[in-house]
Amino acid sequence: MLTNLKSKLPNTSASIFSVMSSLAAQHNAINLSQGFPDFPVDDDLLKLVSTYLKKGYNQYAPMPGVPALRQVLSDIIFKDNGFRYDPDTEITITHGATQAIATAISSTIREGDEVIIFTPAYDCYAPMVELNGGTPIFVQLEQPDYSINWETFKKQISHRTKMVVLNTPHNPSGKVLRKEDLEQLQELVQGSDILILADEVYEQIIFDGLTHHSVCRFSDLASRSFKIGSFGKTLHVTGWKLGYCAAPEILTNEFRKIHQYQVFSVNTPMQYAIADYLVDENNLKIAGAYQQRRDLFLEALSGSAFKPLSSQGTYFQLLNYSAISDKNEVDFAKELTIKQGVAAIPISVFYHIPQENQVLRFCFAKSEETLLKAAKLLQSL
Repeated sequence: MLTNLKSKLPNTSASIFSVMSSLAAQHNAINLSQGFPDFPVDDDLLKLVSTYLKKGYNQYAPMPGVPALRQVLSDIIFKDNGFRYDPDTEITITHGATQAIATAISSTIREGDEVIIFTPAYDCYAPMVELNGGTPIFVQLEQPDYSINWETFKKQISHRTKMVVLNTPHNPSGKVLRKEDLEQLQELVQGSDILILADEVYEQIIFDGLTHHSVCRFSDLASRSFKIGSFGKTLHVTGWKLGYCAAPEILTNEFRKIHQYQVFSVNTPMQYAIADYLVDENNLKIAGAYQQRRDLFLEALSGSAFKPLSSQGTYFQLLNYSAISDKNEVDFAKELTIKQGVAAIPISVFYHIPQENQVLRFCFAKSEETLLKAAKLLQSL
């Protein structure tokens, strides 16, 4: 029996996503907690996967990824942002965005380095920083619109700052950073060796005519950034766990040194299928469909005691429940799952020190039937 095993993450337990999804299954609740679609994948994409499986594309892909996929991705990024990543030396296909984030941190963060993280934050950033000996430095986004106070941020920069984690569109809030935000960041890090980890997995899901301002649109930021994306989010195939990292060659070289020993390469036939599928740019036009779902969900909740916050991107909608209950967010989320049959995520858990704002996150990447049924249950409160 082991008695002296010392945990590398002693304060980490099961994620809130596992907890709420398990509770939803236990009580047969509608699961709007975890961010995955419940509608079918495009049959054309599935046929392409089947084609490559049958053609025998079933062995290891090249370590950086299938060349055709890296090329089409380079073309897409150039079309969207006006910046060209070299597909051979600056783009790597990964086992999902989470692996890309972990690898970018592992390849650059050492003991004593500080990494600035804006909270509330997706829960994979800080643990990876800690695993590599770094120290997370948290900067809280301002209520009620989850904006960045750049004066507060500036005060947290020190000679130990090695990286800033930037997430836009932002999970969990749905906030989309403005051009002015990226310009402010560029000004504050210019002349330093600070790296940027840009989590842009929802880059194709932007609403109301807003623009996704990628780090690669800003020359100085592009020169110091890991740009992370997700095919799973864009193509509604989260279970395929396929993502990418685009970065300058000097950063990609370090990234691939780690990547080759973590996973080496990722699913071969799916890479070929996605490469073919993305040649048709219409297959990337998904924002309108998600905006329709957001609007449908909000319309179905109209007149309820829930107060919606602005969702500018992603497929998440925040709802304030202060007119319904004064319970803390975790307890109310559990009660909502058990008694009302709808599971959501409490925003308090996305902070390093839980903040209680009586706000829950609901995923609207669901069928219309699912959203309407969930809204009806929520309306009864």
